[in-house]
Amino acid sequence: MYLGLDLGTSGVKAMLIDDRQTVIGSATAALDVSRPHPGWSEQNPADWISATLDAVGILKSTHGQALAAVRGIGLSGHMHGATLIGADDAVLRPCILWNDTRSHAEAAKLDADPRFRALTGNIVFPGFTAPKLAWVKNNEPDIFGKVAKVLLPKDYLRLWLTGEHVSEMSDSAGTSWLDTGKRAWSDELLAATDLTKEQMPRLVEGTEAGGSLRGELASQWGMSGNVVVAGGAGDNAASACGMGTVREGQAFVSLGTSGVLFAANAAYLPKPESAVHAFCHALPDTWHQMGVILSATDALNWHAKVTGTSAGELSAELGDELQAPGGVTFLPYLSGERTPHNDARIRGAFIGLAHETSRKALTQAVMEGVTFAIRDSLEALKSAGTSIERVTAIGGGSRSRYWLASIATALGVPVDIPADGDFGAAFGAARLGLVAATGSDPLSVFTAPKTAETVDPVSALSSSYEEAYRRYRALYPAIKSL
Repeated sequence: MYLGLDLGTSGVKAMLIDDRQTVIGSATAALDVSRPHPGWSEQNPADWISATLDAVGILKSTHGQALAAVRGIGLSGHMHGATLIGADDAVLRPCILWNDTRSHAEAAKLDADPRFRALTGNIVFPGFTAPKLAWVKNNEPDIFGKVAKVLLPKDYLRLWLTGEHVSEMSDSAGTSWLDTGKRAWSDELLAATDLTKEQMPRLVEGTEAGGSLRGELASQWGMSGNVVVAGGAGDNAASACGMGTVREGQAFVSLGTSGVLFAANAAYLPKPESAVHAFCHALPDTWHQMGVILSATDALNWHAKVTGTSAGELSAELGDELQAPGGVTFLPYLSGERTPHNDARIRGAFIGLAHETSRKALTQAVMEGVTFAIRDSLEALKSAGTSIERVTAIGGGSRSRYWLASIATALGVPVDIPADGDFGAAFGAARLGLVAATGSDPLSVFTAPKTAETVDPVSALSSSYEEAYRRYRALYPAIKSL
């Protein structure tokens, strides 16, 4: 048996699979996000441990025999978080999360240093880890002076699981300290933020062992023998492992809290000016590109909260048959935007409201706004040399056939819906645990699920979608200047 642990922004998911990759059981435990000031987003790492104990505890009560047979554990987690650890491995402050934008000034300063783009292949985004440490140095110097290790969120879980300071390439590529082509920490970039390699975790590949489960936890969970903890992956790379998106030409679109258009690459293809992320994949000698939007289902959930209606009800009002874009345009920049704008301070807007605008029209506009933001990512990926001919849809938003038809039509590519099953980050993490524990060939393990259904572009609406996308594109520079 193999256990995948996925540390998400809103909860921890634990999943058990067997050696045939059949899902035996899964459990989740919720997490909250603290927003003490505008633009801030934090979590207490102790809550990650509590949630993991709760999720695994549920599996122990429901699948105790299977849990006891676990030989490998894989980790996945939300990226870019700054978890600051003191000399005694104590947490120094709440973790600053991926969607925290307080360090936009520090990010701009680091990005102006040409070494960062040259070595990492990426813009220094405010959500990345390095500018967060620069902010801490500028605003919390006492804490900065005590930092013994900087860990990414899933790697703090690893520290608790194994007692070791270890990370892997896919997650570390999102820090702005990794030489992404060489797959190694850069002394130059660390020095630019007054840090050293000694303050970084040891690096392994995602498919390699990254420690062994501590005896105390193994005993608590009924496990015996050496339980390998894999290097694992950042959440998007882990999802790619779960979806089998590991070979050149494969791609997926994720409609989760944030939105991602992800393409696997056999070579390192950076183009930082496009605001496309060029990161290491979880497999050795493999990279990936992705366009990232900060609010996908988060935008629909915001709309649901404002209207006092559930996201499911709002989606159901639209039905399944795609309609031509209406007169209202929504810009989904509720917490800034990454691809293609790299703008932490931009905020969302409805444009074109009228007396006759209904809740249904606003819902349609919200979905279209997210769709057009993903189209922005497609255009950025194209400019970076990546061609996408079809995508597989994952994430909570992919349950809406309307949304998928909108994406297929705006991107001009078929959208595949995988057969029933959970192929997300927790499944990918479990697969990584399997590979690390058994030494299996990753390509033979990371296979794609069967396609249950394909949503094709609605050709009759292609021209109206193109017109609406051009209108959408014109609005960012208009509101940015205000």
